[in-house]
Amino acid sequence: MRLKMIPSDTKLDFFSFSKLTMGLSIFAVIASIVLTIMLGLNFGIDFRGGSMIRTQTAEPVSVATYRETLAGLELGDFSVTEVFDPGAELTGTVNNSMMIRMELQGDDPAIQNDLIIAVKDALSATIDGIIFTQTESVGPVVSGELIQAGILAIVLAVSAVLFYIWLRFEWQFSLGAVVALVHDVILTIGVFAIFQIEFNLSIIAAILTIVGYSLNDTVVVFDRVRENLRRYKSTDLKDVLNMSINQTLSRTIMTSVTTLLALGALYVLGGEVIRGFTFAMIWGVLIGTYSSVFVASVVLLHLGVKRDWDKNSGAAGTQYADIDA
Repeated sequence: MRLKMIPSDTKLDFFSFSKLTMGLSIFAVIASIVLTIMLGLNFGIDFRGGSMIRTQTAEPVSVATYRETLAGLELGDFSVTEVFDPGAELTGTVNNSMMIRMELQGDDPAIQNDLIIAVKDALSATIDGIIFTQTESVGPVVSGELIQAGILAIVLAVSAVLFYIWLRFEWQFSLGAVVALVHDVILTIGVFAIFQIEFNLSIIAAILTIVGYSLNDTVVVFDRVRENLRRYKSTDLKDVLNMSINQTLSRTIMTSVTTLLALGALYVLGGEVIRGFTFAMIWGVLIGTYSSVFVASVVLLHLGVKRDWDKNSGAAGTQYADIDA
């Protein structure tokens, strides 16, 4: 007997509360932009510049001991956080790890290197058997270039999506998909601003992955919409969209659930290093599934779309609409 989470013949009306969902989405986007401006992002050393040292000891050492040891070194703004790794605890290989982050001191890399050496010497003299497992340092020029590259990567990804969907379908589909992607990206950045989760290069990678995942869901729905537009030429567009979403609902839910299962395991057992990336992915899968149904489709409904797909329209940009993805 095959297990079904979603019945194959669902007839839900996804547009009966479209005003509510779009209102919430618009409010969430505006709130995310405002909060990001007010609170700012908690940039990691990738974007802010600075150094990060990760340590490991055989016996537990308190955060207070680290701070007292480093207090007299004139490091400027620094933080010491315990690295919690539940996966290591489950396997019985618990490592007492700490993460030390230091702000950038001047533009001279030699100054930063001297500070790193001073930190390691001070900790080695105070804490017996300490091991330095990871050391990273990013200068101001590199961090500035990384910010520009990250923004450019997101803009190019969204632009490529706009162009691809325009070729594959029609410009109305393209705008619907891009609005959904921009919605997902802004809300993801807003969540990071609200909870002050560290924003680094891995989060940029997560956002680009979210763009691809959200687009995948949207294209599946839009492809079914195009098929049904050819089949039901006299049916109201709203009914065609509802029908298409219902027909792909089981696939959408199952894909999201299986992806979330893997991401949930990574979040719990993956350790501190990839926790921010995993959190962004979990949020992206949830919001991407939502936007494919409640944002992209609603935008398409308001823009309207060509009904007779048996006739090519050069003005609509559908001359490549039969390209197989």
